[in-house]
Amino acid sequence: MWLAVPAVSGVGLGLAWWVLAPGGLNLVSGNHALADPTDSDGRLPRDLVLAGLFLLAGCFTAILLDARIRKPGQGMRVLLAVLGGLIGALVAWQVGLLSAQWWGPAANGSDGFSLRATAALLLWPGATALVSFLLTLFGLMGKQPEEQRDAP
Repeated sequence: MWLAVPAVSGVGLGLAWWVLAPGGLNLVSGNHALADPTDSDGRLPRDLVLAGLFLLAGCFTAILLDARIRKPGQGMRVLLAVLGGLIGALVAWQVGLLSAQWWGPAANGSDGFSLRATAALLLWPGATALVSFLLTLFGLMGKQPEEQRDAP
């Protein structure tokens, strides 16, 4: 489940990226000057939209994991969620590019709707790992040692 759900949700994030980002339907800015996918002024906002979507998805995945509660197999669930986030990021990237090919204007070569900062693909798994770590750390900080709990 922790591998498949993030991977499948990449489809929705890829569609959201194309709908929201400059060069796609451009619903975030609404600036008609940024509607052209070949315009270099829209590259940074386009990458930032996808990066923001990945950060939200990573934080949401980690909160769903709720790493503060120690259960058997918690480490494996976090690892699967991080791998699922990486697969979901790759799927979202490709779905966004495919959406631009299907529904966007024809692009000349590689200057169309694309992701320039490929490091943004690591934000989803990175945010999942970091937020899971922080939730676990905060959960452990609130626990009392076993000796103090059992003492009269």
